[in-house]
Order: sequence, then C-alpha cells, then structure tokens
Amino acid sequence: MPEYIAKTALEGRAPLDVAGTVLMEVDHGRIASIQPFPAQEKAVAKVLKPLGFGFPAVGKFAVKDGALIAWSGREQAFLIGVDCPDFGKAAAVTDQSGAWVSLDLNGPLAVQALARYVPMDLRLSAFGVGSAARTPLYHMSAVILRLGEDQFRIMVFRSMARTAWHEMEVALKTLAARAA
Repeated sequence: MPEYIAKTALEGRAPLDVAGTVLMEVDHGRIASIQPFPAQEKAVAKVLKPLGFGFPAVGKFAVKDGALIAWSGREQAFLIGVDCPDFGKAAAVTDQSGAWVSLDLNGPLAVQALARYVPMDLRLSAFGVGSAARTPLYHMSAVILRLGEDQFRIMVFRSMARTAWHEMEVALKTLAARAA
C-alpha cells in the first residue's frame, strides 16, 4: 500500500524578498466553500455564529482566532483555517483544502506588482483593508484579500501555483530594476 505524503504546492520554495517586498507561500489549512441554499441565510448565520462569524458581505472578509471567512463569489464564501461545522440542509459545502494555494505578498511594491496582473483598482481608498475580490490574476482565477495597507493574500488554484509565483516574481524584479 503506498504511503502518501502531504506537500504544499510550492514545497521547499523559500520566501522571495525583492526590495523589501516579500512573496511567500502560506499554509492556509482547511478551506470549505459554503453556498447557502435559497432562503437559508439565517440558518447559515446561526451555524457560523459560534465561530464568531456571520456570512461575509460581498467583497469582504473577517478574521477571528486564526480562522478566516471570505466572500469568494456570488452567494459563496470560503471558511479557512478551521474545521467546517455541519450546515445540514442550509448550505452546500465543499472541501476545497487541496484545490487552492495561498501566497502572501507584503511590502512597498505589493500594490504595483499586483496592479500589473489584476484588472481592478487596488488603491487603498477603493480596495481597503478587509476587502476580498474574485478576479483574474493575469490568466488565472484568483481570490485576493487585502490584509493590510501593503499586505495581500493571493489565492489561486493549486495547479497554477508555480505560474502565479513566477508572474509575481517577474513583476517584483521588474519594478525593483526600474527603481534602481
């Protein structure tokens, strides 16, 4: 019987620091996709309440005790970093843990690097701390969370992890070279 060893998508890749902006893979833990059934929003909120969450508003996320709940699309949220409670017949729940990779991008070049690949306004006034977006990242589907002024979590499908890393690395190195 084969023995399986869990590995992250970018196993062994060290964080990349370019001009004080750091790109690194983050172990996000478990991810559950939650989609409330019609007229079940209150039931879903009741299940989430013991975790300290409500269902996130469009374009928002919340963090509590190491867990995170993020809007991830129309009538959909990702519950990240905690075991998913039983929603019974209130919601469709899918384990997405192995399907996504999370990259953190932190530092002074973060907004400019992301702006090269994301077709949205990333200014703090338009996409503030606590904001979430489901958007293309170059040719990849992504969920982007703004964790701080110059801090982002970029979630892409696991199969696109190396491509996302490469594109962000190229953007960071290009921006740093221009500044030098």
